[in-house]
Amino acid sequence: AEALPAARSRAPAARAPAVPQSVAAVPDGAVAAASRRSPPASDALRLREVLSRLSLPREDVSEASNLVNKAVSHLVQAIRGKDSFFSSIEPHNAGSYYEHVKISEPNEFDIMLVMPVKRLQLTESDDTGAYYYVSFKRSPKEKGWLKFLEEDGKLSAFKMLQALRETIKQEVKNIKDMEVTVARKKAGSPAITLQIKNPPSEISVDIILTLKAQQSWPPSTQGGLKIEQWLGRKKRKDFRFKPLYLVAKQNKREKVLRGNTWRLSFSHVEKQMINNHGNSKTCCESNGLKCCRKGCLKLMKFLLEQLKMKHPKELEKFCSYHVKTAFLHSCITWPNDTDWHLGNLEHAFQQCLEFFVDCLQRSQLTHFFIPQYNLLTLEDKARHHFLSRKISHELNNGFPVFHENY
Repeated sequence: AEALPAARSRAPAARAPAVPQSVAAVPDGAVAAASRRSPPASDALRLREVLSRLSLPREDVSEASNLVNKAVSHLVQAIRGKDSFFSSIEPHNAGSYYEHVKISEPNEFDIMLVMPVKRLQLTESDDTGAYYYVSFKRSPKEKGWLKFLEEDGKLSAFKMLQALRETIKQEVKNIKDMEVTVARKKAGSPAITLQIKNPPSEISVDIILTLKAQQSWPPSTQGGLKIEQWLGRKKRKDFRFKPLYLVAKQNKREKVLRGNTWRLSFSHVEKQMINNHGNSKTCCESNGLKCCRKGCLKLMKFLLEQLKMKHPKELEKFCSYHVKTAFLHSCITWPNDTDWHLGNLEHAFQQCLEFFVDCLQRSQLTHFFIPQYNLLTLEDKARHHFLSRKISHELNNGFPVFHENY
């Protein structure tokens, strides 16, 4: 992801086919009108057409992922060898590409570089329940940690990122058969961004420094992940026994940005939920019924991407994590596979959007794992209402933005 993973909008938008509109425009506004009508068959046809265009060509994906794997593998070996402190670091794949819900072109990847740690002491840095100061319950056996501790014993994300960035900057020069550079640091971003030349385009890889601890999730997560009716009580228990992940991320609510905060990350659980999303175990398997959950998520992401292109200033604070969160809440609101039958794509998509619009109108989108954390801050209420109006307009008019050429 979370206080939000930075919106990644460098990729050119995927283009949907231009389909002539024959529906009379309905003004912007509440979605009530849309929810009263069943989507016409033409809407369904258009959505399926758009969805088919969003599927990435397999050979393009394979070529891009091979380049990324080669570059990351080289860097991980070099990082382990250069500093014994980083010898246990391991790469984990994250993000939409690995959840198989990537849209646009296969030129953006997220890789977590994971450091296993023991016996962490977490102290909340604010009231969101997402950001923490990290220290050790006991002095770590690996003395390499000491150079990254502040005077008060807090683990400095800034110092660790700086050390990692320097090593990577030196090492990219030694990667053979491809041109790799490190992008300039973005303020507040937890990522070290690699740029891999892949004519005629460029592949961007966000490397995210992550701590992994085999310990209980903090109390702020207790009431989250309400998947009992959707994926089952046992699955929730299994997920909560998974390791705790923290990513290096500045908390912008702090008056003085010291770079020593860490944010909870649940991308490993999100990936499993999205890839194994059925209420029944056979959902979308070769011998089971197919559903439209992933299709809805792709369309929601594409809709936000297209609207952001039209209204970059007004929608700059929104990113795909808002959409993913609304989608996950929709999955527990309608937990049964029958609610997501493949033939009901347009109805399911409409329900997801209506749920999201309701959240925007109330400026309340609860983090899926941390119920006390609202991803929509009240000071941005006007932006929330702007996006809700734009989505309502699209919903009421057969999604004209899907068929405009940019």
